[in-house]
Amino acid sequence: MEIELLVKKAQAHDKEAVLKLILDKKSEYYRLAYVYLGNKEDVLDAMEDMIVLVYENIKKLKNPESFYSWSKSILINCCKKQLRSRKKIILLNKMEEQGQEDSDRSIASIDIKRCLQKLNSKQREAIKLRFFLDLDYGTIANITKVAEGTVKSRIHQGLKRLKKIMGGEYGGKL
Repeated sequence: MEIELLVKKAQAHDKEAVLKLILDKKSEYYRLAYVYLGNKEDVLDAMEDMIVLVYENIKKLKNPESFYSWSKSILINCCKKQLRSRKKIILLNKMEEQGQEDSDRSIASIDIKRCLQKLNSKQREAIKLRFFLDLDYGTIANITKVAEGTVKSRIHQGLKRLKKIMGGEYGGKL
């Protein structure tokens, strides 16, 4: 397999092999980081940190076939580290004037983000990976390093809590 060959080259300190492995899935990495960080600049910083860590630690990778789940775990850790160190307050001063449809969509997006913030971090992470990136339970389990049943439970409990937060099936109105 090409992945195995590239990983072996990367383990022999071949920078080009590391870059090839990462660039082959760059859009997946970008989307994954964007789910956590929400803006291009932070995503690119996290990806840069991930590339350095992958290069420095690739010798520790025992199974070349698991390179992508291993590197995605590193990227998630970079994103989480960035979120922990981020001490910014994001203020929504004003929304730019847009058409009513865009404005409604923006408001709905803000409402969903606010509701997600009320979940615990593990539920929020599982829900974002499942529904924003459309990852299956097994992939989420590999990335977050928990059992598949735990992922399912986090998603189920998180969705149940979201429904309650958002006012149930009828938005709190009957």
